[in-house]
Amino acid sequence: MGLLMSKLTDALKTTLADSVTMYFVAHGYHWNVEGQDFSQYHSLFAKIYEDVYSAIDPLAEDLRKLGEYAPFTLNKFIDLRTVESKDVDPSPKAMAKALLTINDGLIKSVNLALKAALAADEQGIANFLAERDDMHKKWAWQLKASTKS
Repeated sequence: MGLLMSKLTDALKTTLADSVTMYFVAHGYHWNVEGQDFSQYHSLFAKIYEDVYSAIDPLAEDLRKLGEYAPFTLNKFIDLRTVESKDVDPSPKAMAKALLTINDGLIKSVNLALKAALAADEQGIANFLAERDDMHKKWAWQLKASTKS
């Protein structure tokens, strides 16, 4: 495997691990959110985790298309991730702010993978990653807007 392809597969593995992390955090926040705005945040977190979950399988399949095995154990995801999950109090705004931090880190992972896909001339993967970048920017906007006082 050439250097460009190796950079791409490494970046895809990191993006996959960061996506799995964000999925679990958003789903956990959906389960545990409390407070005056419970209903709105319960729904928002569900939309986010459902969207992020929808990206996990395509990321793994992109790795397989490139001849790599996709990581699948929690320990491997923890080793590969660049975003951190943390427990926060169950208030909607605290959860939204923490999820925004993870989302911002995932945008960075997606962009590194996108640059690697373009450099390796993997247009299909690049297109998918560009769509993910756009979606995570939408989540950033919505999470930021929801935490303003």
